[in-house]
Amino acid sequence: MKKWLGPLALCLVLGAITHLIVIYSAPPLIMDRAFTMLEKRGTPTHDFELAPRMTPETQSVVRPSPDLAYSICMFDLSQAPNGVQVTMAAYDGYSSLSFFDAQTNNFLTQRGDGEQHQVVLNADNAPSDKGVILIRRLAPSQAAYDTVVGVSSGDECRAL
Repeated sequence: MKKWLGPLALCLVLGAITHLIVIYSAPPLIMDRAFTMLEKRGTPTHDFELAPRMTPETQSVVRPSPDLAYSICMFDLSQAPNGVQVTMAAYDGYSSLSFFDAQTNNFLTQRGDGEQHQVVLNADNAPSDKGVILIRRLAPSQAAYDTVVGVSSGDECRAL
């Protein structure tokens, strides 16, 4: 039994080290891949882009909600030293404005509740220089999505 204790302890230590490496390296790798994918799609930095209505043919993320319309903005505070002004236009249905850092952490979310929301994002309130901002709006039908198309023209994500 004692001859197995050394190899077993080594396996446990290697397993713990591997676990920690994955835990700390996966989020930035995921976000780097997301930035690359968004850049290849032509998504601009500091500007919102409304995704097409979610269907099995248009989804690029596993299981996005088909009842939601998504607008995304990539931010890079190293290119916007004075910050980024973000405006989510008012929408009568459910809406939310969410901010994600370079480690995939959601560090701020505001619910729309039918009102316009404005946030100035800068080095003081963002945990990383790069990240994404996501607006979600309830749009379960084509007519609701068409309403979002009109409303989303009032969304803003711009360098100051």
